[in-house]
Amino acid sequence: MEKKTIYQFITITLLLTLIVGAISIYNSKNNSIKASIHNAEIISEIVKNDLTTHMINRNMNQMETYLYSMSNVKNIVSLWTVRSESINKQYGINENKRAKDEIDKEVLKSGKTIYKLNENSHYPIMRITVPYKVVFENGVDCLSCHNASSGDTLGAISIELNISELEDSEFENIYLIPIVVIIGMLLILFLFRKIFNQYSLIFNNLSKSLDSAINGRFKKISYEENLSNDMIILMDKFNNLMTTFKDTTTDIDKKLKGFIGSKISSQTNPLQDSKDIVLNLSNLYQFKKEIELDNTKEEIYNRLSEIFINHFKIKNFTFIEIDVAKHKMTTTKKVGNTFYCKENIENEPHLCRAARTKNDVITTAYHHTCPYFNKENKFHYCISTDISKDIYLIINFVFDTNEELDYLKDKISYIKSYINEAAPSIEVKLLMEALQQSAFRDGLTGLYNRKFLDEHAKKLIPQAIRDKFNVAVLLLDMDHFKAVNDEYGHDIGDKVLKELARILNETVRESDLIIRYGGEEFIVLLVNIKSEEDALAVANKIRTRVSENEIDVYAGSKLRKTVSIGLSMFPEDSSSLESVIKQADIALYEAKSKGRNKVIKFQSEQVSSIDLF
Repeated sequence: MEKKTIYQFITITLLLTLIVGAISIYNSKNNSIKASIHNAEIISEIVKNDLTTHMINRNMNQMETYLYSMSNVKNIVSLWTVRSESINKQYGINENKRAKDEIDKEVLKSGKTIYKLNENSHYPIMRITVPYKVVFENGVDCLSCHNASSGDTLGAISIELNISELEDSEFENIYLIPIVVIIGMLLILFLFRKIFNQYSLIFNNLSKSLDSAINGRFKKISYEENLSNDMIILMDKFNNLMTTFKDTTTDIDKKLKGFIGSKISSQTNPLQDSKDIVLNLSNLYQFKKEIELDNTKEEIYNRLSEIFINHFKIKNFTFIEIDVAKHKMTTTKKVGNTFYCKENIENEPHLCRAARTKNDVITTAYHHTCPYFNKENKFHYCISTDISKDIYLIINFVFDTNEELDYLKDKISYIKSYINEAAPSIEVKLLMEALQQSAFRDGLTGLYNRKFLDEHAKKLIPQAIRDKFNVAVLLLDMDHFKAVNDEYGHDIGDKVLKELARILNETVRESDLIIRYGGEEFIVLLVNIKSEEDALAVANKIRTRVSENEIDVYAGSKLRKTVSIGLSMFPEDSSSLESVIKQADIALYEAKSKGRNKVIKFQSEQVSSIDLF
């Protein structure tokens, strides 16, 4: 800073010298011109008066001698006189008195003095041409000798003066001015150098301290004690301000980082970190308000995905729910190319290292942290979060470069803040789903109940009509079930129903629906079944497996049961699911009437043969 200021000082001095010099040169030139004009006017007046005296005394023959002698005076280059036309007419033409140039002619014509500076020769010459007019004063009467009127121009006197000496004297004075200015500035610099150095040092220290403060490092500045009281007070105030800023920002930074669970580092900028934390807390608060209004956990996962994509610029990640009690893994959300360990842990979720250790699992440089993530040239970061007692949420991030992984590590405290805020809401949604499922499930068999059938039919039937697919309704009834309860008791009766539920789950597709309709009656909806023949094949498969199944009862004895099944097709038999179920019930009654352990397809003529309807 000091060198820069000295350079600026020298530059200002030079500019000031040039400006003063230029002004001085301009003024000097003007002064020399004015002085030369003044001198020329004096000489011209002297010559004019002397010529007038010669004419009065009738010494005209000595005029040329006088002019010649005057032209030899120092600094007079040349001197001559010219006559007007009126004089030529009166006394005859004198070739030596003719106008030499246009200036002479102009003065004779206008009667006005003309000045001209000629700097084209070896030295500057001031030319002055003065008119000689008819006058009548101080005893001089030009009209007594000339045929002219008062004020007429009788002739002119031209003089050329060498003004180089005058200009040289002016320029000698000009040279002194810049020298005086430079000496004065150097003297000022010398006298105030010590003070200037002190203030320059303070300025540099202030600048460095402010630069550090911008980066979050608040430093005091040192100064000498021989400063003025005002400057010492100012420095003390500045140092107190830096101390206050340092203590305040450090305290805020520690509390904010402690709040979000981030590590405190001396290498970071606490001001910028605090700004980022406050911004993220604001966004986090808005995120929390939004997820509280979401209806399902899928909406929460979608909102969390948008945060990862839009805010943290993460391209590839997967949400996985692991239910340790049910030994089940569910992929709930997948974005981009990721989850390369799925094949290894899908059927054995307990092998997931993040779920097992409940710690973050990260790609390392020299060995595989996770033995099941073996994708070359990829990097991963897995986070485990408890959703409930038995359910863990695993978020698997995958990156193409190590730089992307490092960026995630840097932002992981913020990312976990969003995950931790989402976890309670996801748990609530899981509890609500479980509660809803319990309302729609049969407590004994775990199958859907009649209430679920009523709710689900509101969506299923419009979809079947829109997409034009068939739904086969199988209405099953355990044959002679009352006899089981009477002979073996209700415990064995319940076991028989559970076994029937197991056989149904193992026999039909996952897309089909199994409902405990009431007591020992069950309904199976074969969704999007191709034909009646396929529906009959499924029904007979169920009937056969039930009849072949042995159920353990007391003392190692076995029990076999059979089922009767009624079949009706939607929309072939009716466009109303309620009517199709009634028709399947009619067919079931027909199967029981014909000896049980049978599958009967509904026919329209069956209605008239049954007294119940």
